[in-house]
Amino acid sequence: MLEYPFLEQLKRAFAIAKKNLRIYYKSGPVLIFGLITPCFFFLAFFIGRNLPIQQLFTGLIGMTIFFSSMSIGPAIVPFEARSRTLERLVSTPVSVWALLLGDVIASFLYGLLVTIIPVTIGLVSGVSIIHPLILCLGIFFAAFCFASFGILLSAYPPTDVPSTVMMTSTLVKFPLVFISGIFIPIWEMHDWQRILASFSPLTYFTDLVNYCTQGTSYYSVFVDFAALIGFTLLFLTVAIKIHEKTLPKRL
Repeated sequence: MLEYPFLEQLKRAFAIAKKNLRIYYKSGPVLIFGLITPCFFFLAFFIGRNLPIQQLFTGLIGMTIFFSSMSIGPAIVPFEARSRTLERLVSTPVSVWALLLGDVIASFLYGLLVTIIPVTIGLVSGVSIIHPLILCLGIFFAAFCFASFGILLSAYPPTDVPSTVMMTSTLVKFPLVFISGIFIPIWEMHDWQRILASFSPLTYFTDLVNYCTQGTSYYSVFVDFAALIGFTLLFLTVAIKIHEKTLPKRL
């Protein structure tokens, strides 16, 4: 363990991710915010509107991966604190970053699995994917980015009440959906709207999907991937720093 501390911590992170997936994928908050919410959003804003199938696909896959990848993360820490299992995890030789990485991996894998559904629906419905490899890479990086964002949202407030954390994360997630080019394409926005959209990681994934299905995008593919990676590193770094301060308050 002393010779390979990083690899040992990484193994523990994967063990934590396995535990989280087994326990939390069927919990109420995860089902509501990871599956039901994006479905209702899609039905409310797209059914009955005369929109191209490519735009429908972009909206469906964007909302699905955004909500599903962020559904497990905010729920884990307060649930663990309430059930007193967080104390046992903290008392084990697991660093804070490995503990959080395990939460991120669980959310990431859950988001990937759920996103298979809208991708399949799109292919069956006749959506033509021009750049399948870029789309797969975009889904991969976006799921990890949004999972990291979910862990950041779980850092504050330091409470053991899951509903409080989920409510706070919802207040952040919903506005981001509306400014991220899902309902109004980025190139149709006003300048001030584009400035707001540039602060949302979902904007860059939506732009990637547009490129992969329509062949056009507002940003370049390089900018989209760089933004997703940059947001991921930012979310993880800030989440670790905040959790290091708030975790003792949950015990």
